[in-house]
Amino acid sequence: MAEKIDLQEIEVWDGNYAAAQAMRQAQIDVVAAYPITPSTPIVEGYANFMADGYIDGEFVMVESEHAAMSGCVGAAAAGGRVATATSSQGFALMVEVLYQASGMRLPIVLNVANRALAAPLNVRGDHSDMYLGRDSGWVQIDAFNAQEVYDMNLCAFRVGEHHDIRLPVMVHQDGFVTSHTAQNVRPLSDDDAYKFIGEYKPMDELLDFSRPVTHGAQTEEDWHFEHKARQHKALMDARPVIESVFAEFEKVSGRKYKRVESYMIEDAEVIIVALGSTVESARLAAQQLRDEEGIKAGVVGPRVIRPFPFDAIRDALENCKAIGAMDRSCPGGALGMLFNEVSAAVYTTAKRPLVTNYIYGLGGRDLAIVDIKAIFRELKANADAGKITTQIQQFIGLRGPKLAFFETREGK
Repeated sequence: MAEKIDLQEIEVWDGNYAAAQAMRQAQIDVVAAYPITPSTPIVEGYANFMADGYIDGEFVMVESEHAAMSGCVGAAAAGGRVATATSSQGFALMVEVLYQASGMRLPIVLNVANRALAAPLNVRGDHSDMYLGRDSGWVQIDAFNAQEVYDMNLCAFRVGEHHDIRLPVMVHQDGFVTSHTAQNVRPLSDDDAYKFIGEYKPMDELLDFSRPVTHGAQTEEDWHFEHKARQHKALMDARPVIESVFAEFEKVSGRKYKRVESYMIEDAEVIIVALGSTVESARLAAQQLRDEEGIKAGVVGPRVIRPFPFDAIRDALENCKAIGAMDRSCPGGALGMLFNEVSAAVYTTAKRPLVTNYIYGLGGRDLAIVDIKAIFRELKANADAGKITTQIQQFIGLRGPKLAFFETREGK
């Protein structure tokens, strides 16, 4: 029996250590991993817990991130509770196997400390890897700070292992800004955390020889469509399950979460939609603008990226006048993912607020409060004019001449 750790009411953890502690408390059967910056301390911390006798399960150090996820797939198919962590190029190497995990309906938990993708090589944080995995069939949950990294990990096991869902889950945090920043974290005790997650109940496991099953079968046009449709339905059906898990977590922790987090939106005329640690910066900027300039600013932060909370995003944004969709990833010749999905949501509303796309923070470049305030002011100008007064897509904090690729039309 593994030893327990007597945690304090308030611990000082960074996001990586918070993830490692949550994984330890989940009593995982197998972690297969290959370290990569900035997620390395997650698996390092977990390996240390195991070496010190706090974990009964297996830790497998493999030869690549592709092998790491392959090992997780095998262990999960065999009937184990499984998790791992990665970032950036390691995530990219995992992509082939991510589709295997979701298609085989294996509830693996993957911590992603988000980081830029090469080239050029960059170890700092942006959302390029997050965006790369958005159509891989995984549930994707976003944490804004270290406390939420811990909480979302505990919730991830409950969501993915629910027998109506049975899908893998990613927990995202911003590389370095969250993963390496020490903050106050209020953990559950080992007993309470495991009681919340619950004992793992496998389903259709390969090692149940009394009921033989096949994993990874080949299907062509005769059944492939039906398999993918059922997988999609399971992902969409995760929405009420996520809400139910969040409600149960509030009862044991006192912390309330929603699929979409909203701040000061009741009377907001202008709203920024952002992911990760930027949500907290935008909240501070919005409050300052309300106090100093009377601008009715608000912030919306999608907590769940997949299944995309189309309905909750629409409801949060339908009464404002102008929206800034903040994409921390280079869209590669298009408008950003968050812009496109936010635009699709508000297009179904009667008022159809104006939406502008802001590309920012690539490769770890800072986005200051003064920058966010300038964005809010620009959105206010758009709202007052009833049209987008600048460019529909802008690169914030970029050195050199201003780039403009998507022209706006008068009155649109």
